[in-house]
Amino acid sequence: MRKPTGIESLYVDFDAFFANAEKLLRPELRDRPVGVIPLPSEYTSLIACCYQSRLSGVKRGMSVSEARELCPDITLVLARHDEYVRLHHRILEEIDNHVPVKRVWSVDEMECELTGTEQQRYLKIAHALRDGLAKNVGAVLSPSIGLGPNQFLAKVAAEMEKPAGLTVLHPDTLLQQLAPLELSDLPGIAGSMRRRLEAAGITTMTQLWHTSPKQARQIWGSVEGERIWLQLHGYAVSKPGPTRRMFGHSRVLAKDWQSPAKARECLRLLTAKAAQRLRREGYNASAIEISVSVSEGAGWSGAEHFSPARDDHTFLSAVSRLFDSAQPALRGRKLQNVYVMLHRISRPGEVTGDLFEQAGVHDREPRWDQITDVMDELNRRYGGGAISLGIRNELPGGYAGAKIAFGRVPSLEDFDGLPVNPPERPGRSLPAGKASSDRSG
Repeated sequence: MRKPTGIESLYVDFDAFFANAEKLLRPELRDRPVGVIPLPSEYTSLIACCYQSRLSGVKRGMSVSEARELCPDITLVLARHDEYVRLHHRILEEIDNHVPVKRVWSVDEMECELTGTEQQRYLKIAHALRDGLAKNVGAVLSPSIGLGPNQFLAKVAAEMEKPAGLTVLHPDTLLQQLAPLELSDLPGIAGSMRRRLEAAGITTMTQLWHTSPKQARQIWGSVEGERIWLQLHGYAVSKPGPTRRMFGHSRVLAKDWQSPAKARECLRLLTAKAAQRLRREGYNASAIEISVSVSEGAGWSGAEHFSPARDDHTFLSAVSRLFDSAQPALRGRKLQNVYVMLHRISRPGEVTGDLFEQAGVHDREPRWDQITDVMDELNRRYGGGAISLGIRNELPGGYAGAKIAFGRVPSLEDFDGLPVNPPERPGRSLPAGKASSDRSG
């Protein structure tokens, strides 16, 4: 832990990314208020909206009917996650032309570390980056750029002046700049956390600033409170990276997919998608869980455990057995949402098998592993839907298992029928020492 005296982090946060991506890809939309929806339905909600529509009061999460009432001229377009991921890779290539990307936080948020003379040239780098993105990716995709002594404060800065902002939080003036903000403007302070702060008598940013690290730890109930306090005061704090614990997907069932037969089909497709990701990242799973929510009352959930596996046959068979066992509880009820999770994750060879397993279990596993590997290769070569175990129908709205979420940018392999290798990013594999010498000048 140390306290930087200059600007060491540059954070890029794109404004209304999905909606502006549609305006970039469809020029006829550029002068119109635009909202993005996940399904071709009048009963869904907006997952994004442009700033022009926000002037009429439209917000993300608003129902289609509410959005149309507030903004009759709004154009609603179906989300195209594959196009957004392609734009994401173009953005990363352009950012790398100016400063290496240290970490991708989401499809539209990236963190860059400034080293050497970059710490004195931070404004020139930020302006050049913004100009490069406008020229080589598209001016419609406006980024807000934040600069600060650490990633936490650079992210806060990027949110302070939207859209198309460029804000610097300098170590020498932190309290003066942060004091006007609301507590909820800080990452990690949402509704429940804000209520805990208020219960402790902290309602303003200045009051939070003048707490102690020990008091922050007590309020948060964990070391995370102390980390936030230190980062708020400009310290560079290392934080353990996330540990992979599961691979899962969920889906809200469209109206004509709420029957048990269709819900089963949806679960199988989501399971196959989760299994693809599991194999691509080099893991096995020894447990699977499914849950089904219904319109009224409690839903159903169940789990099954097995020897560490990676093949579709093991997972799909388990899902079918679980769903069959759920039928008595679900009979006659309106199904709304299904969820599948592969967990008890391990690397091959990390888990010792059970000495008392039935004979023959391991004899079957290599065969299904080999079949799965052949299927994966064919799907890589000819598109993700080329071959599958059982019937495979596309879900309404598409993108089963390939939707963008905060903290996860799908691989292009997650999208059926698309090329599997994303474009190479120049400068990402420089020999040790070269990157720092090139950047210091």
